[in-house]
Amino acid sequence: MLSQFQLIMRQGPTPGATFPLEGDQITIGRDPSNGIVINDAEISRRHARLTFQGGKYVLEDLGSTNGTFVNGQRLAGPRVLKAGEVVSFGELIVLVFETMASDPGATAVSPRSAMPIRPVSAPPPPPTQYAGQVPASAAAPLPAKKTNVIPIVIGVGVVLFLCVCISFFWYVDSNFLWCTFFPFLGGC
Repeated sequence: MLSQFQLIMRQGPTPGATFPLEGDQITIGRDPSNGIVINDAEISRRHARLTFQGGKYVLEDLGSTNGTFVNGQRLAGPRVLKAGEVVSFGELIVLVFETMASDPGATAVSPRSAMPIRPVSAPPPPPTQYAGQVPASAAAPLPAKKTNVIPIVIGVGVVLFLCVCISFFWYVDSNFLWCTFFPFLGGC
């Protein structure tokens, strides 16, 4: 069955990606259990929900941190989506909601959207260094902490030098060798 509705990413980690909307309830978020997964720091784990009601999709925010917007206005409650409306998650993720008209005798599905569609063959692979991307594994190993040994070596050297000096003066004093080692002191 072909979907009559879809979201197309215009800005975010995978521009051009198409998300066909199928089902009565679709959650959108960073967590892999969502129907639409967008791996980006702007997106909450469970950010928003699309509910199919009366032949239309209704969008609602699920208490996300960065908010859900339709045509630049932050959602305060559920909102019925219309063709061509711009849906934003946070400030950096922008999608366009489209409805599709399907003719059972036709060989292709044509968009009924108000926005012109540029042909997209396949979504580009996700960038390796996207600034807002959240690692797939939160348990990534931390790099080993390097210890600077120079201050330790200097500290040990100073302590050894002080021990040698103290031992020398103790030896000189206990054996009455002041005049032997220090004849310039006078009184010898």
